[in-house]
Amino acid sequence: MTALMTVLGIAIFALGLLFSIAWHELGHLTWAKVFKIRVPQYMVGFGPTVWSRKKGDTEYGLKAIPMGGYIRMIGMFPPGADGKVTARSTSPWRSMIEDARAQSYEELLPGDDTRLFYTRKPWQRVIVMFAGPFMNLVLAFGLFLALFMGVGVATANLTVQTVSQCVVPSTAKTDTCPADAKPSPAAAAELRAGDTIVSFDGTKVGSYDQLQGLIRSSAEKTVPIVVERGGQQLTLTATLVTNTVLAEDSSGNPTNGTVKAGFLGISPQSPVVQLGFGQSMNRMADMARSGIDSIGALPSKIPALWDSAFEGAPRTTDQPVGVVGVARVGGEAFAMKAPLADKFEFEIQLLAGLNLSLFLLNMLPLLPLDGGHIAGALWEALRRHTARVFRRPDPGHFDVAKLMPVAYVVAGVFLCFTVLVMIADVVNPVKIG
Repeated sequence: MTALMTVLGIAIFALGLLFSIAWHELGHLTWAKVFKIRVPQYMVGFGPTVWSRKKGDTEYGLKAIPMGGYIRMIGMFPPGADGKVTARSTSPWRSMIEDARAQSYEELLPGDDTRLFYTRKPWQRVIVMFAGPFMNLVLAFGLFLALFMGVGVATANLTVQTVSQCVVPSTAKTDTCPADAKPSPAAAAELRAGDTIVSFDGTKVGSYDQLQGLIRSSAEKTVPIVVERGGQQLTLTATLVTNTVLAEDSSGNPTNGTVKAGFLGISPQSPVVQLGFGQSMNRMADMARSGIDSIGALPSKIPALWDSAFEGAPRTTDQPVGVVGVARVGGEAFAMKAPLADKFEFEIQLLAGLNLSLFLLNMLPLLPLDGGHIAGALWEALRRHTARVFRRPDPGHFDVAKLMPVAYVVAGVFLCFTVLVMIADVVNPVKIG
């Protein structure tokens, strides 16, 4: 039964991934047609075609490998300086440029000279290329909003759920107290489950995050703690100790790292709370900032990822995870003993996070990503505007095809990174608890 539920979870994620890809390409397709650019193909996946149907001048289809998708627009690049499309050279770099240019004109038909992508105004090209990632952002926004406002989020409050009986570092394998362990400051101060903390060391607290910050900065201090118990306020005294605790990122989320900090020995109640629109927006903004930071940190993660893939080093949850790894996590989550609604919520959260990541990655100003084409169109607009201001001749279209050698290098780097992540996901996957 567990294996069946795992496969079902992976299948649900795979269907969600296919929809996300199709949704992304639909954004490109819609605006390309709005601006009357001819689109010969709209395909979800790569490799051999499984199914296709032609409607109008576009072939719609599904391919065998659901790892991406594309639409084919004619005239992605302007002709060369000589006005020709098929200019050749013995230079391998020039050959890359002209091969890419020629490919964008392969399906040119009579009358298509007015339906080429490069002939559209820069702002129109920006819209066409931005529309794909934007669709992923819209989908992520909708899914997260439904989860945060409709279902709710487990939110720590100031009421004590449990009191640790002893001081145990976060790296300990078990919560069982060793014989020589010291009582926790909370236990020694006679804090109890159900107490609601009102103030800490004279500071009135309004959230658990604030309380946790005060606790961590109060190592080796004796502090008064005001709690509400049974409708009455009591003042307790605790002497905090220094302990090994989980480090936090810039958003206050725990990481795999550890730090030495003040330790009280309580865990809060975390009821599921439905967020308001403003709270949901703030939470999504924090997630977007965290996603940007994660993308910027990808190069620094490669050595540890290599060790996890080939040296047997432990796989940590802050390492990059690919589509295979995320699908595996989705399958494991679906096989866990939990209400069915919780399982679907987890799958939705995975898909929402995936779509947010697709948006952020595609907005990098690098070819062959959508952001690279956007950057090329913006650069062309800036050159032309500058020429008009200084009354200089129009510099014409910016030849994005000249950047194709760089695009091949970028694609090669992404491919190698994807393979490395895939190997790590297979041989040493991230586990969920």
